[in-house]
Amino acid sequence: MQSLFGRLAVSLAVVCSLHAQNPPQQKPHPVEITGMPPRSAATDYAAHVPVGDLTLAAEFAGHNVPRPEDPLTTDDYVVVETAVYGPNGTKLNLSPDQFSLRINDRRPSPAVTFVVVASSLKDPEWVPPDQPKAKSKTSFGGGGEEDAAKLPPKVPVELRRKMAQYIEVNSLPEGEHALPQAGLLFFPYRSKTQNIHSMELIYKGPAGKASVALQP
Repeated sequence: MQSLFGRLAVSLAVVCSLHAQNPPQQKPHPVEITGMPPRSAATDYAAHVPVGDLTLAAEFAGHNVPRPEDPLTTDDYVVVETAVYGPNGTKLNLSPDQFSLRINDRRPSPAVTFVVVASSLKDPEWVPPDQPKAKSKTSFGGGGEEDAAKLPPKVPVELRRKMAQYIEVNSLPEGEHALPQAGLLFFPYRSKTQNIHSMELIYKGPAGKASVALQP
């Protein structure tokens, strides 16, 4: 009986020692969506309109995602940098689903979350590694290298994570925030911006209703 207790004590000591050497990894802190720094005034944006006692400002960025160093791009969505201004101390409950975008007098498209946009992001500064040169198929049906050469280069995981985190942080945040508050809004649109003849950002929220005419 004593030997059994002795073996249990030794096993417990080993487990405790391993746990101390390999402590459980802490989960990463969630990313805080802060939005973009608002510009000095609403007049610094390409367009702005009053909404009650507040002012809604916006600027169309096309398929580009504004960034200090260089823009990211997305072929499937267009981006609108949006801001709301008000008297000192004013707070407003904001959410991307309060906004929609009407293009060429069509039915307005509601803003989409940054989560669905992330997979379409591209960094024009990223240079893909050299692709294997295509080789002709043999009589035995070998064409693996040729098929591999046709595949688009894979973007590194770390770069994809960095791009996704950037649009998450800089998206228009949800909840009650002190004004001014600015952030990015995303809308589905796969055509070229040259095909846009008219466009308006539509807001329906706690401040009221407003429509901002934007220039492509």
